[in-house]
Amino acid sequence: MSYIRAENLSKQYGSSDAAVMALHNMDFTVESGEFVSIMGESGAGKSTLLSIVGAMNPPSSGKFVVDGIDVYRLGSEKRTDFRREFIGFVFQSFHLVPYLTVVENVMLPLTTVKVSKKRKRVLAEEALDQVALAGKEDRLPSQISGGEKERVAIARAIVNDPPVILADEPTGNLDSTTTHEIMGLFQRLNQEGATILMVTHSQDCAAYAKRILRVSDGRLVEKDI
Repeated sequence: MSYIRAENLSKQYGSSDAAVMALHNMDFTVESGEFVSIMGESGAGKSTLLSIVGAMNPPSSGKFVVDGIDVYRLGSEKRTDFRREFIGFVFQSFHLVPYLTVVENVMLPLTTVKVSKKRKRVLAEEALDQVALAGKEDRLPSQISGGEKERVAIARAIVNDPPVILADEPTGNLDSTTTHEIMGLFQRLNQEGATILMVTHSQDCAAYAKRILRVSDGRLVEKDI
């Protein structure tokens, strides 16, 4: 059985004449350890799909299963636990807290984890070391480059060692050299066992993945192998 499985996923916003169908009856699977890119034009439904995969946005209909867990049959608290255990998020705009240091930003997903603050810092420092930011733990986001901010965002996503990483246009604000470095980092995380789903407009970035899902007008139109 596939690690991630979507069956007839649909998402409607609004109702009656004002209804907008963001997703139409999507079916796809992702195996454990795959690196999958999701491509399509702006407004095609890519980010909506990613938010459903991330257990943040219940579909209007359909079924979504991860590791045998029917995600949207979970209550809200259990779904929060699921996100913390299974999902790491990386966003285009970094979402770093400006008044927290680099290491404090990476520690944020550990807030509800029942370990000592000292242990949380150790875990955050280990994640920063994985993304080549050792030595910059105590800097503020304003004191590091855009590429380094993205690395902090990735460190924050992996600090809980989640099996699934979701990335929404993770290189959209970066230059070509930094983009190559960040994509190499995603590739390494995938080689180390992470299952990655990445939304991107860039064919060059998508080429790092093992497979591409193409979305158009809320429909899955192509599954490249």
